[in-house]
Amino acid sequence: MPVSLAVTRRAAAGLLLSLFGTAFAPARLLAATDRLGPPRRFSWEGLVARARSLAREAFVAPAASATAVSDYDEMVRLTYGEAESVAGRVRLFPASKAIAPHAVAIHVVEGGLARAIVDTSGLFINGKDADPAGFRVMRPDGRSDWLAFLGASYFRASGSRDQYGLSARGIAVDTGLAKAEEFPAFTEFWIEQLGAARLRIHALLDGPSLTGAYVFDCSEDERGAVQDVKAALFFRRDIEELGIAPASSMFWYDQSAQRRDWRPEIHDSDGLAIFSGDGERVWRPLENPSRQTLSAFRADHPKGFGLIQRDQSFDHYQDDGVFYDRRPSLWVEPRGDWGAGAVRLFEMPTGSETMDNIAMFWCGDEPARAGGSRELAYRLVWTSNDPSAGATARCVDLFEGPAGIPGAPPIERARKYVFDFAGPALAGLDRSSGVEAVTSLPADAVIAASAYPVVGAQARWRAMIDVRLNGLKPSEFRIYLKRGDAALSETVIKVLKP
Repeated sequence: MPVSLAVTRRAAAGLLLSLFGTAFAPARLLAATDRLGPPRRFSWEGLVARARSLAREAFVAPAASATAVSDYDEMVRLTYGEAESVAGRVRLFPASKAIAPHAVAIHVVEGGLARAIVDTSGLFINGKDADPAGFRVMRPDGRSDWLAFLGASYFRASGSRDQYGLSARGIAVDTGLAKAEEFPAFTEFWIEQLGAARLRIHALLDGPSLTGAYVFDCSEDERGAVQDVKAALFFRRDIEELGIAPASSMFWYDQSAQRRDWRPEIHDSDGLAIFSGDGERVWRPLENPSRQTLSAFRADHPKGFGLIQRDQSFDHYQDDGVFYDRRPSLWVEPRGDWGAGAVRLFEMPTGSETMDNIAMFWCGDEPARAGGSRELAYRLVWTSNDPSAGATARCVDLFEGPAGIPGAPPIERARKYVFDFAGPALAGLDRSSGVEAVTSLPADAVIAASAYPVVGAQARWRAMIDVRLNGLKPSEFRIYLKRGDAALSETVIKVLKP
């Protein structure tokens, strides 16, 4: 189920963060005569053919690794310290009963030839032999890693501020539905080093409902990490909801909610951004709901979408241990026309920061039927620069409180919502410029509404609205700034809780 896997993934986050201060042996490729098996020709076309053939066979669940370590501490001891690397700067994760119990096959590719790792002694700390469950890619200085694949089809990058946060997945199957979610897994990897900060990773995906061939062209620079992804999927059986380019994150609370810890805010991401094919830009602030919720946002022919960490001020988190202000955003840029569909957002309740309770993905209108296939391509950008920024003003702050005039008794059964927008589209505008806040709420529910420039802030406006909750059902409403017929801001979709 989603909750249990989320806990596992978050535990892996702690594992990756514990790297600092450990030693790292200089990278060296292993010779075919010791750790690697015989060379075999390898190609993308061959991997696709293998995935297609595998989909015609019955799914066989993988067995747990016989060498899987029993607890988190032992996994840390085997992972961090002096050990050998493969494919340039790649270090291995051992299988772990608590985090990633299944072994994966890993191959080193060079010149179109692939060699499987057949002996892992020397690849873990103190020379211990163990089954690999995943891998991480080290930076040239060997002191930290910037990319990691571990568990099911999960992977992530540390972005431009050297801090892990949210995760991506190869695919999502039936996420957020009443039935159990399915977690297909990468079972084999082929890793090819292409430069000091670039590598190509091929992967074979297998699960009860589908198989897939993937290739990730990965690179890193001061702006963050970029992965160009191509996939060929083959369906064993009908899939009710096929989630493309999924991501998982954590949202406990932000400045608009009642504080639940001494820190002012705790989250890996604070909102979902969408650039739909018709030009609309949408911002949906994340929620920690009282019950599981699955929302859909129409995004035909999408231009981009992702989970964003807009708030990057240390003062807003005060966390000098895991640094939520440094967590990267993840932006998905579809390649080609994906057609009609919607971005879906699954939110689960959480009472701590140790569980990923947010999932996001795009779901096409075209059904995934047994015997069918699908090809897709997209780019993943992991960065602290907001990929959704542009000329259009963005919502940069959101507050809630009692409705009414400050100092006066609050209006009963009403709520005040305050949205701060900033961006070039607002530059030079003042109270006489005709800027107004437009909302989708029924007129009789709006007690008062205003839009005005924030004193002392450049190109920053505040939209304030008091909403009468009587007669309203739990739902969402939209709000944006406009001047005449032109929209000045993205559309914010806010959850309404009568």
